[in-house]
Amino acid sequence: MTTSNRLSSAFAKNHPALVCFVTAGDGDTAANLDALVEGGADVIELGMPFTDPMADGPAIQKANIRSLGAGTTTADVLRIATEFRARHPDVPLVLMGYANPMIRRGPEWFASAAKDAGVDGVICVDLAPEEDADLGPALRARGLDLIYLSTPTTDDERLPAVLRGCGGFLYYVSVAGITGKQSALVADIAKNVSRIKRQTDLPVAVGFGVRTPDQAAAIAQVADGVVVGSALVELVGDHGADAPARLRELTAGLAKAVHSAARAPRKEEKA
Repeated sequence: MTTSNRLSSAFAKNHPALVCFVTAGDGDTAANLDALVEGGADVIELGMPFTDPMADGPAIQKANIRSLGAGTTTADVLRIATEFRARHPDVPLVLMGYANPMIRRGPEWFASAAKDAGVDGVICVDLAPEEDADLGPALRARGLDLIYLSTPTTDDERLPAVLRGCGGFLYYVSVAGITGKQSALVADIAKNVSRIKRQTDLPVAVGFGVRTPDQAAAIAQVADGVVVGSALVELVGDHGADAPARLRELTAGLAKAVHSAARAPRKEEKA
């Protein structure tokens, strides 16, 4: 297990972290990413477009189609990441996508390329913990975190397998389903985050279905971070060249809500 300095610093602040997602190659990605940082995002997730994004809802599916239609390749994603790192040396950057583009040229190649691009971690949506060897060792050998996902159906028996290879933070998917289509009750999120925290010291960031500052603030009271994706991606699709200003505005509202949230008292010890 590794934890990059940038990621650990983002979650070590005296407030929860705001994690923001956009798809690489969808619109002016550099300007969109800069807008997220300017708005106050603590961690950036950069989506790698894929032809079959099975865990994603309509907004991110459409973003994938737009990006691939523009000819975006893995090399383009890595170039975008490299240029982002040059502009923002201290902001954590996570690549999020599916296994095929990550391992088709071999995990060693991908891990080296991601490291060279200044990436801090990787979320591979369709890589199960039992398949960690397909990507995890190569990433960890280069100091990159493989960030796993947990869901409401990940019970206490299954959770240790998810946590074993996880680094950086655990991404808690608050609903069973695709991105952007529904949201969970905060009480249920609090219960599951507390249960997870009894088994790990890793930060837990909660996503799927978070769209507004009010929702983000409520979740920030019970989690270490809040992930927002579909709402941001929709702005890119709806506003084109004007998207950066819209992204900056929404991110600023989300950041204010997340950073000022009073964390609910939580006393737990690792099991």
